[in-house]
Amino acid sequence: MPEYLLAPVLVGYSLVAAALILYVSNLFYLILAGAKNRGKLRDVRPTMENAPPFVTVQLPVYNEWYVAGRLLEACAGLEYPRDRFEIQVLDDSTDETASMIADMVKELQTRGVNILHLHRTNRQGFKAGALAKGLESAKGEFIAIFDADFLPQKDFLLKMIPRFEQNTAFVQARWEHLNRDYSLLTLLQSFSLDAHFAVDQLARSSGGFVFNFNGTAGIWRKSAILDAGGWHADTLTEDMDLSYRAFLRGWQAVYAGDVEAPAELPVSFTAYRRQQYRWARGSLECAIKYLPIIWRGNFPPAQKLQATFHLTGYLLHMLTVLLMFFYPLLLLFARNYPTLLAPVGIGLLMNFLALAPAVYFISAQHFLKRRWLSSLPLVFMLSILASGMVLNTMRALIQILQGQVVPFERTPKFGITDRSQSWRGRRYLIRFDALILFEIALGAFNLWTAWIAWDSGYYLMMIYAFFFALGLFYFSTATFIQSLSLRFSRDRQPVSA
Repeated sequence: MPEYLLAPVLVGYSLVAAALILYVSNLFYLILAGAKNRGKLRDVRPTMENAPPFVTVQLPVYNEWYVAGRLLEACAGLEYPRDRFEIQVLDDSTDETASMIADMVKELQTRGVNILHLHRTNRQGFKAGALAKGLESAKGEFIAIFDADFLPQKDFLLKMIPRFEQNTAFVQARWEHLNRDYSLLTLLQSFSLDAHFAVDQLARSSGGFVFNFNGTAGIWRKSAILDAGGWHADTLTEDMDLSYRAFLRGWQAVYAGDVEAPAELPVSFTAYRRQQYRWARGSLECAIKYLPIIWRGNFPPAQKLQATFHLTGYLLHMLTVLLMFFYPLLLLFARNYPTLLAPVGIGLLMNFLALAPAVYFISAQHFLKRRWLSSLPLVFMLSILASGMVLNTMRALIQILQGQVVPFERTPKFGITDRSQSWRGRRYLIRFDALILFEIALGAFNLWTAWIAWDSGYYLMMIYAFFFALGLFYFSTATFIQSLSLRFSRDRQPVSA
């Protein structure tokens, strides 16, 4: 390797390592803050002291043949005074889902349910546009929102509404999972989401930092939505976008970690990829949109810092990709400078902090009083396999920098709640993603790095590179095999869930 490249490589690696240390150190801070406030995840059961306010329940739906029916039934069964809430089905469907919903709404109306079917013939603004259109005619002082894959419990409104105070913009519940044990993919997803809700949301809300409405399983104060400027469709995460605008307007929010809202997890790798891409891109779009405003504003330094970590969390994937390319360069230089990779200083600290993701996921299970010890193998697997999604996030970042506009694409669901059900052959399947070819190539590159590290005697770096390769190979090959098998089992006809 040319000697003149040594200094730039060391500087670049040090910057990436320093950034990773900052993000991971904040992860430990959130874990400690979550541990301090984990009692808030227990059942609180507040009481309704005043007359129940009028609530509008909004159900944004787009081509959800398999799950729309159960959602309508669940919302029709909410325990709340019948004359104090209405249901709006905000339907953008272009298939038979629209007629199925229309028939079901008529049937529920005959049972005395105050429910309306608002069917748009265009998808202008996508989900944000549907929510904004429904808000125009919503009668409620409060707006409860459920995506099609959720099944709210009967006492949801009774538990959530009493938590509103005068300056509360929204109250967010904790997601639970209808099909946690369906497959390895859904199990790993459940661990990841549990960590977000039992650590991140808990710690940020308890510490007085900005946290976001998660797009569903929450209730907004209508006046707060209007005061913040309403729903906007210029990012792929309209929920996070509105949350930050509300906080910038001086509103506060409440996290109801003790209230569970069960939902269906994506069962296909392609659907999971789409969901993660949308979340990553939307977060980064909000970072570009709001971080300059926040840092120029009159906010405490801690709030500014936490907002930055919150909105740019997906940059960890970019840093991981950079690390993958720095490793072989460092290994090649280490042949002439054997002490270059000695486990001291920043390198030693990074080795210690590599355990942070596992501690993060384990802590969430512990806070939720689950058997975390028996889950250790899965927790470490999730920590390793997270590297399989790095290029999916990088694509989002590159497209943002290129100014490429992409439409909002919802994550398809199939009404899967137990292992006896199959989603293969159903509609809404997502086409093959060519990105997996690059993931396979990057996996092979990391195997090459692992071989160099083994040959040079740097076994710890060999393990890191091998784990990177394992994650990339797992997600890419699993996606490919799943996509290939579906080509022979696809049935475009609607099937009753």
